Amino acid sequence: MNADVRSVFVLNAGSSSIKYRVVDPVDGAALASGSLDRIGEPGSSTADHAQALVEIRTRLAGIPIDAVGHRIVHGGRLFTTPVLIDDEVERGIESLAPLAPLHNPPGLLGIRGARALLPDVPQVAVFDTAFHATMPAEASTYAIDRELAGRLGIRRYGFHGTSYRYVSARAAAHLARPLDELKMIVLHLGNGASAAAILGGRSIDTSMGLTPLEGLVMGTRSGDLDPAILPYLNRVAGMSFADVDELLNRRSGLLGLGGTSDMRATSAAAEGSGPESDAAALAIDVYVHRLRHYIGAYMAQLGGLDALVFTGGVGENSPLIRERAVDRLGFLGIEVDRDANANGSGERTISAPGSAVAVLVIPTDEELEIARQTASLLH
Repeated sequence: MNADVRSVFVLNAGSSSIKYRVVDPVDGAALASGSLDRIGEPGSSTADHAQALVEIRTRLAGIPIDAVGHRIVHGGRLFTTPVLIDDEVERGIESLAPLAPLHNPPGLLGIRGARALLPDVPQVAVFDTAFHATMPAEASTYAIDRELAGRLGIRRYGFHGTSYRYVSARAAAHLARPLDELKMIVLHLGNGASAAAILGGRSIDTSMGLTPLEGLVMGTRSGDLDPAILPYLNRVAGMSFADVDELLNRRSGLLGLGGTSDMRATSAAAEGSGPESDAAALAIDVYVHRLRHYIGAYMAQLGGLDALVFTGGVGENSPLIRERAVDRLGFLGIEVDRDANANGSGERTISAPGSAVAVLVIPTDEELEIARQTASLLH
């Protein structure tokens, strides 16, 4: 790591918001953090991302910035490692917008605004998909026409890569074992949720695919479903493909099943009685059923398991989901200690003393991971 890079301005730009943190990549200290919302919306004081970044830079007056690290969701086949940003990289990120239309365009706005504001500061793009570039072809390939898939870049890419890289390394350190010796399943559970099978620190499979829609049940996203549902809804219900896209991405998952996308609210509702409680209980049952499905499948792909790791907002904060996810997996050597699961904070072991598989809770820190990858590239 470059010892000269002691402050990385980490940016996560959304369509109408920018989250930021200034991080020391060596010791992990946060020198500043915050967010700016409602960018470009009626009544907002910030008209666009460029103006928002000027305001953020004013907030950071007096704080040195040695480098800027940008979180970019989709790197496609072009970007499988962090890259120093130049005009060609910008064009490459823009060309991938069809694969991530809600994420790459605002990320690009953040890049352009930051390059204009800090023209002499090196800027690095870190891609969510990059960690999964190690997946073997049998895991990344969809069984559709090969020529068509190749021409349009249709394959499984996976997401949450910066989180997986950070959490898997921290899990190995927590266990005091070399990362390259471990068979690990990491469950990143938040409003967006995914699972990854990690062998020796390398991703060999993950639940999200071409887009972040595939895989686990999420806050508003359906996850896995029969693809024939799409033309069925078009043919029988008269829904356009835009309508179906809206349904599966924004009105499904926990929200579609239980009426709220928030796991805390869903869990609380499930404790009551009546139709709404029944719906919330079913939402949790479906959510947990899908988790167990992936745990079992990935144990088979890994040929065993050393550690099952929970991270993300739900993974870190819901003892109920952690317990339910493994409560039928004792025959696989996975057992949770109820007291350890229900109490504690930070990095911790929650498996029972006799469990053959270590069950861990490891809080993620994607901003720190982006800062470290940025500094490492500039070394």
